[in-house]
Amino acid sequence: MDQIMQRILRVIEEHRQEIIGFGRDIYDHAELGYKEHRTSKCFTSEMERLGLPVQRDLAITGAKAYLNPEKADTASLALLGELDALRIPAQAHANAETGAAHCCGHHAQMAGLLGAAIALSDKEVAAALDGQVIFFAVPAEEYGEVDFKKQLMKEGKIAYGGGKCELLRIGAFEEVDLAVTHHITTEPGIHLGSGSSNGFVSKVITLHGRAAHAAAGPEKGVNALSAVSLGLQALGLNRETFRDEDCVRVHPIVTRGGDLVNVVPETAVVETLVRGRTLEAIEDASKKTDRSFRAGALAMGAGITIETMPGYLPSLPQETPEPILRAVEEVFPPEKLHITDSRTHGGGSTDVGDVQHLMPVLTFHTGGAVGGLHSSEFDITDEENAYMDTARVFALYAYALLKDRAKLARELKKTYQPRFAGKEAYTDYLEQFRGSWEETLP
Repeated sequence: MDQIMQRILRVIEEHRQEIIGFGRDIYDHAELGYKEHRTSKCFTSEMERLGLPVQRDLAITGAKAYLNPEKADTASLALLGELDALRIPAQAHANAETGAAHCCGHHAQMAGLLGAAIALSDKEVAAALDGQVIFFAVPAEEYGEVDFKKQLMKEGKIAYGGGKCELLRIGAFEEVDLAVTHHITTEPGIHLGSGSSNGFVSKVITLHGRAAHAAAGPEKGVNALSAVSLGLQALGLNRETFRDEDCVRVHPIVTRGGDLVNVVPETAVVETLVRGRTLEAIEDASKKTDRSFRAGALAMGAGITIETMPGYLPSLPQETPEPILRAVEEVFPPEKLHITDSRTHGGGSTDVGDVQHLMPVLTFHTGGAVGGLHSSEFDITDEENAYMDTARVFALYAYALLKDRAKLARELKKTYQPRFAGKEAYTDYLEQFRGSWEETLP
């Protein structure tokens, strides 16, 4: 272990209480996507305290802090921390005002990002980094609150529901050559590398019926909720046509099913994500979802509006480069380290996949959590693993990538084959998934 690595670890240890305290604070003040104003302010305040220049209000709440901007021409590395949480009000640390809870562990990313910033901005360490580091707090990784995001789109504030997608659109990643990201896991230890995961499109499906007295004259109405019920059954029968290897997931919720119990429901609304391992699988499942609810509308004589919006692209597998692996192995005992098989695939989705379609993104996981992710049982039980190890690994990745004239970072950039040549090609591709279908009430 060289002198700089030793100093990185020593600086992080010296700021233990600060890093853990920051993680706890974010955990207890969770905020939802594109609303993370307090969290973003906490981040930028810490970055300014470290003397780093800050750029704010990127995709509403996103922010960047810059270390060594004068070295950006050599290499520019972004360390990503996600700001947002989920609406899970029953979780023990849920925000009483918003119902948001960090059952996704994004607060651990932010604690790790702070710890890495503290260590890397140390004068001796910063001098050993032959490139720029961007500490990048990104909004809205969780795809929820679709109506709220649609309103932001109508107001011209965003074009996409995912924060990284929006940041790509506005050019906030154009100065970045490669990135490092993290996620929490309920498996103890440190897990290096990543497999693939699903992409998705988002749908809001509105069934239009006709109101009538539910008891005195139901025959005069058209029950929009019944049309939804038939659509859900048709979708269920379509599930046997989804190939196992495509990992298709369609999981609708009914967000409106009527207004009063004694009135035939005039309007019913379904929100769903349509996920798949490949773009072809997503397109196929999307068409079958549309057909199912159109069939329900036809059967009941209802009208229907189907609004489809771009979601996330599938994430791509990424192995950990050997120099980074060796660096991490110098610091942590073997029993704590695990290598993720790049052939694994997950049914969930992340907008990290969108960034991967333009540049290399290295991923690692740390443990320290119990209970299911995205569930009220989620909690942090090992702050050393969740917060401190995250800070250490973020910083070690940055040093391994940017030392020796940023040799490793430049090599990864040179050999990477992006799926899109730039943000215009990326956004042009996404826009093909945006569309609306409407059939009026007969």
